[in-house]
Amino acid sequence: MDFGRFKVVTFDCYGTLIDWEAGLHSALAKWSAKHGGPTDRRFLLEVFADIEHGVQKDNPRAPYRDILRIVHERLGDRLKLPSVEADQIRFCESVGDWPAFPDSTAALRVLARHFQLVIVSNIDLVSFERSRRRLDVEFDAVVTAEEVGAYKPDLRMFQAAFTRVADWGVEPEQILHVAQSLFHDHGPAKELGLKTVWVDRRASEPGAGATPEFAGQVTPDLTVSNLADLATMVGEAFGE
Repeated sequence: MDFGRFKVVTFDCYGTLIDWEAGLHSALAKWSAKHGGPTDRRFLLEVFADIEHGVQKDNPRAPYRDILRIVHERLGDRLKLPSVEADQIRFCESVGDWPAFPDSTAALRVLARHFQLVIVSNIDLVSFERSRRRLDVEFDAVVTAEEVGAYKPDLRMFQAAFTRVADWGVEPEQILHVAQSLFHDHGPAKELGLKTVWVDRRASEPGAGATPEFAGQVTPDLTVSNLADLATMVGEAFGE
């Protein structure tokens, strides 16, 4: 890949930079175990994925913290477990506890020496700010579902990013999108003609986890197993 052709790198955050599956499982397993319910990681993540996408489609203008509240309520119905207001609030607030992947901060700092960095995420600003503190990196722009009124894989999320970087004189062909989710990110990004890097964080795990299965066909331009490998490639390309 010719990294020199890009001026901006856009990132999915949750699943790519923040280990949302670890955070989700921790929060859901504690709640479920308290009521004698299942704690299996794969099961809970896949039930979450099944519910979350439908909630986002039905409530595109709801902030993500409200999406999580509704998801938790429906999880309670699905698993026949109590989901009271205190449980729902605790789940919404757990976003700030979701850990960054160990390689995220160092890799982002390498990439920031060569590109402007933009977040394109299915999140609200309040929740993202708590995650940003964990990443300890300043981004040049943040595009959220709360701002756009839509959730990926809706193309409007990426189009909003195009509008943002156009103010910097950047064209879509000068954007590299980096993400874990084929469903939320690579499918729509390739539909819009973007070059993409697949950070395949789940390569060693079965199933699709907290992300719906992607039913189509998509070929990312580059695949890495972690963000550190991408940072190394970029550093070498620029003679570091």
